[in-house]
Amino acid sequence: MPSVVILAGGTATRLRPITETIAKSMVEVAGKPFIAHQMALLKSNGISDVVICSGHLSHQIESFVGDGSDFGLSVRYSNDGEKLLGTGGAVKKALNLLGEEFFVMYGDSYLTVDFKEVYKIFTTSQKTGVMTVLKNADAWDKSNIVYHQGKIIAYDKKNKLTGMNFIDYGLSMLKKEAFVSMNTREAFDLSEVLQNLISQNQMAGFEVKERFYEIGSLNGLTETEKYILMTKTGG
Repeated sequence: MPSVVILAGGTATRLRPITETIAKSMVEVAGKPFIAHQMALLKSNGISDVVICSGHLSHQIESFVGDGSDFGLSVRYSNDGEKLLGTGGAVKKALNLLGEEFFVMYGDSYLTVDFKEVYKIFTTSQKTGVMTVLKNADAWDKSNIVYHQGKIIAYDKKNKLTGMNFIDYGLSMLKKEAFVSMNTREAFDLSEVLQNLISQNQMAGFEVKERFYEIGSLNGLTETEKYILMTKTGG
């Protein structure tokens, strides 16, 4: 299986004051730092190599996860440095640690989708990228994708477009070449890369049927903890 990039460099303003002194990935969820749950989830999906793009309070993540051996993984790091690079810029900086294709997910996401199925769609589509999408009709967050019969028609995180009933589920697969158009940019959002691929008809879609969980907000943190505790007890 290809490497997974975890975007964990944000300042997590929605979780303050918790995240003023604790990296978002290190916030305790069901008795453990959240990133421990992510590591276990990736391991269960057959992932062996992880690259963490870090920034805010990155030393806490690196101290806890280390080289990943405690989780049965190989983990390396790419740090934004003094200037935050945005989600796209962070992935671009980490490209030298990655193969020609890789997964990308967020440091606050707990995703139950089968990574192998996403990889299968990626390889059979022969496109530069694949995005996982969920039909949520604004249920958990604002819908930002127009998706029809297996095809992503539009993706916009800022503007609400007619027909937007789907949302970016939070897991993508990309080839390195997706970042060629950004070779003169240092800091940018990953959404720009994804939108470029959609406009070029180089983005496949994979519809996920089960909701995502996230700790980016206090409500999301509570829901994610409940879900993880429920799955551990078999509820």
